[in-house]
Amino acid sequence: MFKKTLIALSALLALVLPAAASAAPSTGAVVFSKSSKVGDEAKGGLFAVRDGRLNQLTEDPTDTEPNFSPDGRTIAFARGGDIYSVRPDGSGQRQLSSGPAIDSLPKVAPNGRYVVFERRASKEAPASLYTAGATGGGLRALTRGGNDHEATFSPDGKTIAFVRSTAAGANVNDDIYSIRSTGSGFRRLTKTGGIDEFAPRFFAGGIIFSRGESTPGPAAYADIYTMLQNGNKVKEQVRGVGSAYVEDVAPNGKTLIFRRAQGLWVKKIGPTKAQKLSNLPDQSETSSVFSSDGKRVAAFVAVEEQQQLVSINVETGRESQLARGYNFDEGEGTVLGPVIDWQPVPQRR
Repeated sequence: MFKKTLIALSALLALVLPAAASAAPSTGAVVFSKSSKVGDEAKGGLFAVRDGRLNQLTEDPTDTEPNFSPDGRTIAFARGGDIYSVRPDGSGQRQLSSGPAIDSLPKVAPNGRYVVFERRASKEAPASLYTAGATGGGLRALTRGGNDHEATFSPDGKTIAFVRSTAAGANVNDDIYSIRSTGSGFRRLTKTGGIDEFAPRFFAGGIIFSRGESTPGPAAYADIYTMLQNGNKVKEQVRGVGSAYVEDVAPNGKTLIFRRAQGLWVKKIGPTKAQKLSNLPDQSETSSVFSSDGKRVAAFVAVEEQQQLVSINVETGRESQLARGYNFDEGEGTVLGPVIDWQPVPQRR
């Protein structure tokens, strides 16, 4: 039985009420995880920022990897090796998976009805993809027999692309596969051998991904390519000085953000030049994410040698702090992310 989160801040409901209940909303809440040690005590949980205010949604320091449902009314997240969900005001917590296995990286399906996540028998064991109902129950294995991770949905929710790691002699190769959400149609999309393909995301013309050496260390590198959903017509997108790693694709499927050389970059997918948006903190692994209108990016960036959560205008590059005056560098042992997400909101027509 999990501990019910206590919320003490009266401004919380105004901060993260579901977008549909707001009057003419322009932006949703940005949610991330943070944990730190104060003496021998671990503190942390999920946090939300909206309209310049920051509030804590949950109080378990193992809470991480938040992912919004498409309607913005639910957040799936990982807690201590299980998958949970919570409303954007911190209420209504539900446990979606349980048991001795280690579950992580939940993604809510585009129809909002279920969650796909990674399951491992132990921390270093290979992963399989599992699904569970968005309100609990219905647990089933989606893939078996491989080390499968980094799942991502197609916009219509019918296809899931993911990375499978397989042993090749003394090495391990990463390739991109796909499977239908029903569990049928298992397909290998990349077959380069000796080169890794990873970080897949769907875009308007197929799948965009990183290619190179995914193992951490001095040998790691990556360029960015696109391919059709069937794996054909691979095209170069970003290549050259400095490794380039896919971060996110705009909801309209036409714009990419990626990291390169401690910087965050934006690029229209196709034969166009990339533009640098901001500097990233040293050794930062926290993701960056588009707003649901695709006009802004939320990211932890380097501001006067400190990490700050900012909104960046994609067209102008102008930054605005989302939580002004809040110090995210709370000393040694503070961990942010690695996943942040931006609440979807209805778009004006």
